[in-house]
Amino acid sequence: MKKRKNIWFKEWFTENEFHSHRLKKYLITQKTKFQKAVVADSASFGRCLILDGEMQSAEMDEFIYHEALVHPAMVSHPAPEKVLVMGGGEGATLREILKHKQLKEAIMVDIDDEVVEFCKKHLKTWHTGSFDSPKVKLIIADARKYVLETNSIFDVIISDLPSPIEGGPAYLLYTLEFYKKMINKLSKGGVFVLQAGSGNLLQIDLHKMLYSTLRNVFRYVYPYYTFVPSFDVPWAFIFCSNSINPMEFSENRLAGLIKKRISGALRFYDAQTHAGLFRIPLYLRELLGREKRVITEKRPVYFFK
Repeated sequence: MKKRKNIWFKEWFTENEFHSHRLKKYLITQKTKFQKAVVADSASFGRCLILDGEMQSAEMDEFIYHEALVHPAMVSHPAPEKVLVMGGGEGATLREILKHKQLKEAIMVDIDDEVVEFCKKHLKTWHTGSFDSPKVKLIIADARKYVLETNSIFDVIISDLPSPIEGGPAYLLYTLEFYKKMINKLSKGGVFVLQAGSGNLLQIDLHKMLYSTLRNVFRYVYPYYTFVPSFDVPWAFIFCSNSINPMEFSENRLAGLIKKRISGALRFYDAQTHAGLFRIPLYLRELLGREKRVITEKRPVYFFK
């Protein structure tokens, strides 16, 4: 292999493991009020967004993460007309939400206006103009404060927040106290879905504890996973509702719902994918079943950095 002069970004998984990306160039390296943000062009995955040393999304495979985050919840809900996104700076989560014909309003609340602004400028293939949709309302604010103070009720709430790190802006939104208050902002039959950390066995503590915490709040709590190549791990999500079980939908019914309710191309999600997402292996079911710890404001949990 030809030797090159390279710029390398190392993403640490644990103190003993890392994934290294060769970067062609940096577009932005900026310390905002809340986090260290980088937009760079990588050799393998194209343009990428990196926050606090963690790969957030990459041009080649961001569709996997964003379709997995949005569509299982949106398709399972009978009429997702009003949706809240907590975080979601790139605008790709909005892009996927806007594919749903029943949508009337999507509110995105992100704390970091600097990140949102350079995502608008440099990640246009992520948001594809979604910020300009008349159905979208962008609010620059602390998502926790917004949820606690708003009088609005939502059919679907999507947590697309950065992983909780000590001193970061997001860790209080991963606690039992917050979830118990947030559930009051869901409509009857509402769905909450969140990105729930790494499904890598070396990093799975946060995910296990989120699952245990949410089982104290919701009747139906279903974890699911998909491999994201630029993350180099299976990424975890959790579907939560008090009335909807995402595993009770037949493949034929899901196919009909997707055809009727979604406009725009899907590259990852379909009826067959939905069924497979929630059928997780035995070792994970056993790990999750044994977990009893709960994340609270007094006992927060942080993703390793």
